[in-house]
Amino acid sequence: MQPPYFSPNASSYFGPPEDPPLSHTGFIILSIIMALFTGPAIVLNATVIIVSLMHKQLRQPLNYALVNMAVADLGTAMTGGVLSVVNNAQGYFSLGRTGCVMEGFAVSLFGITSLCTVALIAVERMFVVCKPLGQMSFQKKHAMGGIALSWLWSLTWNLPPLFGWGRYELEGVGTSCAPDWHNQDPHNVSYILAYFAVCFAVPCAIIVMSYSKLLWTLHQVSKMACLEGGAAAKAEMKVAFMVILMVLTFLISWLPYAGLAMLVVFNPAVEIHPLVGTVPVYLAKSSTVYNPIIYIFLNKQFRKYAVPFLLCGNEPWDQDDESEAATTVETAMNKVSPS
Repeated sequence: MQPPYFSPNASSYFGPPEDPPLSHTGFIILSIIMALFTGPAIVLNATVIIVSLMHKQLRQPLNYALVNMAVADLGTAMTGGVLSVVNNAQGYFSLGRTGCVMEGFAVSLFGITSLCTVALIAVERMFVVCKPLGQMSFQKKHAMGGIALSWLWSLTWNLPPLFGWGRYELEGVGTSCAPDWHNQDPHNVSYILAYFAVCFAVPCAIIVMSYSKLLWTLHQVSKMACLEGGAAAKAEMKVAFMVILMVLTFLISWLPYAGLAMLVVFNPAVEIHPLVGTVPVYLAKSSTVYNPIIYIFLNKQFRKYAVPFLLCGNEPWDQDDESEAATTVETAMNKVSPS
């Protein structure tokens, strides 16, 4: 029986395999698709970092996590994205076994840091709007602590394959590397189960719980507040839309990857074409494009500086647009809370 996935061997790292999983045309198409994600991801995330350095107004504690996500997503695009474009154009992974381990580690480090930062943003927004700890203000030390935790968490769980617990290996059609989730060695399986539990399930649970708390608080405020023009109700609808958008894009980006990995772990006999195994990988990497658009370019404060930067000084939107929903919610809460 043929193995369900691309089966790497020594020659796979130095030239095309004898029986490639795709035709040359198929690899070129994948290269073009990845380029369409990678190019915009590099431009958008680099823009966020540059305008944050240029404008002091953006260097506020609540924006630190957004910039951190841009740094992580830029790292993912520069390593996993660019290399995927090049390797797919060649039809094989051209950096050797050492290059595979380095790419797998780098992409995983940046990717999980970005994923954890999405969870961090959810927690920050919940704390600012819901104030579970009373009137304690969100300060620079809190923002820096959260960022440090996201990198430390990612580093902690991506280092073990370098020391023998788990490993980085070619995945999908054999043009990129990642944690080896289709090797059935018990030592490797235990790492994959732990990895996806703490690096996917935990952030996912944090995101859902934080935004659920935020929406519930907003709903209560909307019922209590009688603001002119129904501002609280409008804020509730806008935040609900943003929350649904953020959760859906998170699930679209990461759930297929986690789901396929767990399917292979628990059902080793399943036969999946290498191309099918590649799709979840690309969906996960596509989050480097979605994240800056949803979290940053829909943020009025960032948009004010980022869009003119991208358009060489032109501003297509009216600067007097209504404030972001979260700000409206805070205003509503302040009006109905006791003095």
